[in-house]
Amino acid sequence: RVRVDGPVTFDTVGALLRTPVAWPQAAVVVVDLAAVGVVDSAVIALLLAWQRDAAAAGRVLRLAHPPAAVASLAALYGVDALLPEAA
Repeated sequence: RVRVDGPVTFDTVGALLRTPVAWPQAAVVVVDLAAVGVVDSAVIALLLAWQRDAAAAGRVLRLAHPPAAVASLAALYGVDALLPEAA
């Protein structure tokens, strides 16, 4: 499980993208967004980059506890199918 805390905005996403993610060895990596505060469209860029990185590592990315704004933005940009929620 990868946990994201705090805001994910244009002001913070650069640091998040530069921080290496220690992908768990599990085939399915759950990104827990329960502690995410304010988001803007930068959250979609972050999640798609992580989804690409997870796939390159042979893993599948799933979201847990995404804020309503994340689901709305993903739907708006037509990428909601690429960022499914964990079961």
